[in-house]
Amino acid sequence: MSEPKKNNYPKLHNAMWPGLVGKGGPDAEPSIDLDTMLNLTANAEVNGARFDGVDIFLFDPHVSIDISDDDLKAVAEKIAKKNLKVGSLVAPVWPPTGGGSAMGSAEERARFVGQVKKACRIAKGLRDLGVRSHGVVRIDSACSPHDFAADPKGNLKKIAATFREAGKVAKANGERLAAEGEICWGGMHSWKTMVNLLEEVGQPKVVGFQADMAHTLLYTLGYNAPEHRLVPAKFSWEPGEFHAAMKKLTKALRPWTIDFHVAQNDATVKGSGSHDKTGRHCLATDPNGKLNIARDAGYWLRDDAGKVTKKLKHICWDGCMFPNDVMMKQQTWNDILAAMIQVRENHGWHAAE
Repeated sequence: MSEPKKNNYPKLHNAMWPGLVGKGGPDAEPSIDLDTMLNLTANAEVNGARFDGVDIFLFDPHVSIDISDDDLKAVAEKIAKKNLKVGSLVAPVWPPTGGGSAMGSAEERARFVGQVKKACRIAKGLRDLGVRSHGVVRIDSACSPHDFAADPKGNLKKIAATFREAGKVAKANGERLAAEGEICWGGMHSWKTMVNLLEEVGQPKVVGFQADMAHTLLYTLGYNAPEHRLVPAKFSWEPGEFHAAMKKLTKALRPWTIDFHVAQNDATVKGSGSHDKTGRHCLATDPNGKLNIARDAGYWLRDDAGKVTKKLKHICWDGCMFPNDVMMKQQTWNDILAAMIQVRENHGWHAAE
């Protein structure tokens, strides 16, 4: 009797934006170029297994949102030569990058949608070039929880209207948009508000949720939204209370989830450079990490009955704001890959390719 085949789905991707997020500013470490990030990813290896692909940030100096067709082809060839595919893309929707607040003026909201349109052109281009077969375009509200709080109901409706317009653009290009659940974005800073926003958008086949384990952990603790915390105020990581909170959180958001980041968090927040404080990503081996990565990924990758959903064709590691000296060590990426492999072994499946 033959042994069961090893899981080959979901595919394992590494994010390229940790080389850029929180870096490159006057008070921050320098950016890490795309070639270096690709090499670190391609060179990672654990018992013969390697990363399958990368998720990329459409931002200079990695990949310009205004990249020409010829330059995009060159990027695609560079990635393919590393035996990697492209998955999800991050659209630079924020005001400093040419976008605008999703709850701002008509002009600002038009700029937001314009950036999504550019990102969808690139996403489609990478599909046409044969290096991308799945993934989403990631967005957020490009505004702060503080500004959102000035008019929660009105601002939620404005963000939803902007996301609907962006969704029309994505659908026309055969793409989907994933709204990132991160506490630093207004209207997305609370799990409850995030659900309300997605329901207000009302396009579940086009506009969904992007869950990051490091960020969604903070949803349970009520950072930036104490009225929506899911654990007691005097919470000491009691297993029963933690698991009850995770079950409630994922029951509400899993049906919307179309993109997923594996990550670790020590339950603190961190900002770096121009990036606002948000969930602190820790190394996969960090002893202070509060998550059991291989176990807790299952809250998102399995349904309420514990069955693997097979909904996500790839998962991505996110390690934003790691120090450069940590990122430049190959062992860092080998350890991360090992954690990703364990997630796939626990919650993946095998399918013909």
